[in-house]
Amino acid sequence: MLTLPACKKKILIKDIIIAALWSISPFGEAKVGIPYGMLNGVNIYLVFLVCFIANVLVFPLMMFFLEKVNTYLLRWKFYKKAAIYVARKAKVGSGEKIKKYGFLGLMFFVMIPVPGTGVYAGSIAAYLFKIEKKKAFLANVVGIFFSSVIVWVMTLLTLKGMN
Repeated sequence: MLTLPACKKKILIKDIIIAALWSISPFGEAKVGIPYGMLNGVNIYLVFLVCFIANVLVFPLMMFFLEKVNTYLLRWKFYKKAAIYVARKAKVGSGEKIKKYGFLGLMFFVMIPVPGTGVYAGSIAAYLFKIEKKKAFLANVVGIFFSSVIVWVMTLLTLKGMN
């Protein structure tokens, strides 16, 4: 059986951790984590799984933040002003579609792999529109899955084209 040298294993573990961190980051989510891992030689199936799971973990963290921490932070004027700004942007950007289509609207909003969509925005929208948590979680998970598949396939095609 062929094994990697210890230094190569450390690099892969580091790259897996960085890909996972990108996937929980509001600045990238799995849209950045998956390509990062694949471009750094992480197994294509492992990187998909790790980044998908890391991205899914954002929803419960965001809901905890929105339900518990946000309520406390709203006491401070500078935070409240920023929170109202984000809430207005979320309602304008996705509000009508999510209100009209509910579960499917939220799922498609999370699914589109472009900046400004994803689980962070989906969690905020679910909170603002008071979508039942179980439905919102499922819509986010399905949206994250399809978004991750799109990014994964596009990265695979790009890497194939580079070879």
